Amino acid sequence: MSYYEKVRQAKAVTVGTKQTRKAIERGEALEVFVATDAEPHVTEKIIALCKLKGIPVRYVDSMRALGEACGIDVGAAAVAITKER
Repeated sequence: MSYYEKVRQAKAVTVGTKQTRKAIERGEALEVFVATDAEPHVTEKIIALCKLKGIPVRYVDSMRALGEACGIDVGAAAVAITKER
């Protein structure tokens, strides 16, 4: 299964760097997906926070495809699969 498909099938996700960062800080993120075509200054804080918290980071090629996997019409630099509420 591709990472895009994994995001598509997830029951709960956060989309975007701000929401993903908040989910990581709250301990809700189970796995984080980062687009390699995003600006590094946008994603490096997310990656560092994941390493600090021990959350796996998966890299995908395209912000556009990652956004589409989440059901939005714009690109997404970062997405987290989160615990269901």
